[in-house]
Amino acid sequence: MTISSGLIIANNYYNQPLLSMMAKDFGISEAQVSTIPMLTQMGYATGLLIIIPLGDMFRRKRMIQIDFIFIVLALAGMYLSRNVNWLFPLSFIIGFTSVIPQIFIPIAAELSLPEKKTAAVGQVMSGLLIGILLSRVISGFVGIWLGWRVMYLFATITMVMLWVLISWKLPEIYPHYKGSYRQLMQSVWKLARGEKILRLASFRGATGFAAFSAFWTTLVFHLENPPFFAGSDVAGMFGLVGGIGALAAAFVGKLTIKTSSERIIFYSILMMMLGWGCFYGGATTYTGLVAGVILIDMGLQSMHVMNQSAIFSINTSASNRINTVYMTSYFIGGSIGTLLAAQAWSVWQWNGVIVVGTVFTLLTLLAHLLSVRAH
Repeated sequence: MTISSGLIIANNYYNQPLLSMMAKDFGISEAQVSTIPMLTQMGYATGLLIIIPLGDMFRRKRMIQIDFIFIVLALAGMYLSRNVNWLFPLSFIIGFTSVIPQIFIPIAAELSLPEKKTAAVGQVMSGLLIGILLSRVISGFVGIWLGWRVMYLFATITMVMLWVLISWKLPEIYPHYKGSYRQLMQSVWKLARGEKILRLASFRGATGFAAFSAFWTTLVFHLENPPFFAGSDVAGMFGLVGGIGALAAAFVGKLTIKTSSERIIFYSILMMMLGWGCFYGGATTYTGLVAGVILIDMGLQSMHVMNQSAIFSINTSASNRINTVYMTSYFIGGSIGTLLAAQAWSVWQWNGVIVVGTVFTLLTLLAHLLSVRAH
């Protein structure tokens, strides 16, 4: 599940280092091509809302096998497309169908002993997060040497191989929920309204990921400018640097033995704030950008694991629906951050992106401090 999560989620992020190539290939602006990652994130949020709750109703392995058919078709469509107008709906479909990791995470939580739940979620999450970050490295190099289309050909082949492996190895997980889809979706809304912990975690996740997405969407544009004059391969390499932060997701759960989750989240948000400070102060140096990437990745991923550990302690029989509320909010936040950063870049360039990221991070901090004070 850890390996599969990384490979599947990577489909959503191959586009980020390739945006400039796509813009030049089709003769469109940077703001227009930034619609591709925004639609991918919106597709992911929609898939979370519509598909993931079904994991409480149907056999999950069968769901995953059917979903893979649409992943493969969408990726193949990106490779074959010769009209930019096809890229937008196909990007949405890639996001919509690449939600399988969010089925794996509740499975990991359900199959774990209570004292190992956080560690299990953290392990699968680390695979997912490393997949997100390394996808940028891979696509950056493939794009610069072979072209952006070849990246989607490789992704299509990888998904076919993974579909065979999952069909062979993944055990069947049977549903807990008895009722109609309408009742299921009503229960999702009821959980969102009734669980304060879930609402808080969802808001923190949404604003934190909005800031994170603002950076990654515009990084390739920033690196094309002086003094860097760099291409997609260099932008993708920042994914390796971010991998250092993603590794924190595998270990942060162990810190709960020594300190409270509220304190871990507080320090995680402070790391994100320091990261944006590095992006501002070191905007024209690789040192500043690298330091900022490590800090925002480590901060976001640590907070993300603590958020999920908290929400999965609410009601294990509704784990897919709980995860739906949280992750849908998370990626709606990401798509908003992407949209606002693209607009800010077109008007104010890098300083505009820094304002967007800093404001979202401050909102995350404010929500957390207010919740701690309320306790």
